[in-house]
Amino acid sequence: MHLNAFLMGVGHHEAAWRHPLTDSGRITDIRHYEELARIAERGKLDSLFLADGLALRGEVTHNALGALEPLTLLSALATVTEHIGLIATVSTTYNEPFHVARKFASLDHISGGRAGWNIVTSAGESEARNFGLERPAHSVRYHRAEEFLEVANALWESWGDGAVVNDRVNGIYADKSSIGPINHDGQHFKVEGPLNIQRSPQGRPLLVQAGSSEDGKEFAARFAEAVFTAQQTLEDAQEFYADLKRRLPAYGRSPYDLKILPGVSPIIGSTEREALQLEKELEDLIIPAYGLRQLSHILGADLTGYPLDGPLPPLPPNPDGQQSRIKLVRDLAEREGLTLRGLIARLAGGRGHRVLAGTPEQIADELQEWYQNGAADGFNIMPPHLPGGLADFVDLVVPELQVRGLFRTEYDGRTLRERYGLSLAGVS
Repeated sequence: MHLNAFLMGVGHHEAAWRHPLTDSGRITDIRHYEELARIAERGKLDSLFLADGLALRGEVTHNALGALEPLTLLSALATVTEHIGLIATVSTTYNEPFHVARKFASLDHISGGRAGWNIVTSAGESEARNFGLERPAHSVRYHRAEEFLEVANALWESWGDGAVVNDRVNGIYADKSSIGPINHDGQHFKVEGPLNIQRSPQGRPLLVQAGSSEDGKEFAARFAEAVFTAQQTLEDAQEFYADLKRRLPAYGRSPYDLKILPGVSPIIGSTEREALQLEKELEDLIIPAYGLRQLSHILGADLTGYPLDGPLPPLPPNPDGQQSRIKLVRDLAEREGLTLRGLIARLAGGRGHRVLAGTPEQIADELQEWYQNGAADGFNIMPPHLPGGLADFVDLVVPELQVRGLFRTEYDGRTLRERYGLSLAGVS
């Protein structure tokens, strides 16, 4: 299976910053992230992943998205690691293809072929306001993203595989016939090209996507090579997995061309009781008023006037929000009969991703069940607290998966694309 370490501040649990296992003062300390990168590489994990947003989310009361810009941070981490992939989130809504293509080509060169791009379309109204714009409609964001990818791919291909000849005797650095403009003239972008940096080791970064709406799934089927997703039940995960894999042939792709990695937040203890105690400690540190505002943000509806011990009220339609996550939260509340207080607690550990509390063996059992029953090609690991939660997973769960023959014991392949079983883009 493939395992990705999703790094977020001092942990994914909403209250991690208040727990004595963490030091929230480290969220902008490069040494903190260097430590995390080394832990993940020690565990032979496929990649590191950094989320991002283009606005301050909620109040400044915890570290969720108040940290360092991903491409900058991953460029630094490339110099203290050798094998692990480096996946950065970058929006197609408030960026330009030339900038993004150049930055990822640079990261790929710096890391020796380990760059990945998590493609997002920025659904927040506050993000639009930071650029003096109106938030585009859901369908418009995805249409722009499709053209954005077309341009970026063309720019990465604008240098041929053998363009750099480096002939010092004859004074020829590059074969000009292998470098050419792309002359893109579309609805959203007009780009001449070529890119002003030579082809990187992978040709292009590993392309990752996380949208689970209909538009998101079609986008993933056309472009993505890995998908980060959120499901709460095996049945829902199996349905999503089969649905997305079925869409691939329409774009000339096979099921092996796309890896699906649901998010999992493992709370690990030497006994189940110890794990549940840690889960309770974190839950007791939740600030209900803050959690309610975060829930309002996810759902795109103001819930602050509703009683915490009452049910989730009817929600107005929000066609331009994060549709798949809104549905997940509604289904979770209905399936488990949760009050707003209970829903806040359930979402605090992973914002809709699955939270598992148990021993290393129990965590491995759950991952194995999903992996071997058509629900996942691997997992996006979201440690509830950092660095300890990642170290626990690497030192306790990974060896259990290795003993079962479910995970590598050594790195294979030089690049991130090779590690995912994909060819190097543009290389014959």
